[in-house]
Amino acid sequence: MGKTIAEGIAVRLYRIYEESHQIYRAPKIAEKMRQKGDNVSGRTVGKYMKEIGIRACYRKHRTRTTRDPDFSSRLKNILNRDFQPQRPDAAWCTDITYIWTCRGFVYLASIMDLYSRKNNAWTLGETLETKWILESVENRGM
Repeated sequence: MGKTIAEGIAVRLYRIYEESHQIYRAPKIAEKMRQKGDNVSGRTVGKYMKEIGIRACYRKHRTRTTRDPDFSSRLKNILNRDFQPQRPDAAWCTDITYIWTCRGFVYLASIMDLYSRKNNAWTLGETLETKWILESVENRGM
């Protein structure tokens, strides 16, 4: 009789594990099982998971953040590595960086005045595109 109950718990445990796309660990599976009426602890679920030979798989979120297009024919080096301008607004630099949130990546586009080293404008975007830099320039009123 005890083996039948244990097999039933293992089957329900495995079903929840599969429904979670194999990412739930024992405490989360135990919580889901308790919501469905099973009186089981996280430790017990962990033992069953070990016995069955399953464990949570972690997926790292990967986003392609760098592209290497050939800008050499379109862009010119007008600063000649002189990053110390003599007056404000003589030279700006821009950057787009990504920030991980619970809903995925957001991209922060910012514009910095090289004279004062202060950010003049910034925009948050959903994609890694230069249009966010242009929007930052427009928002600044230039």
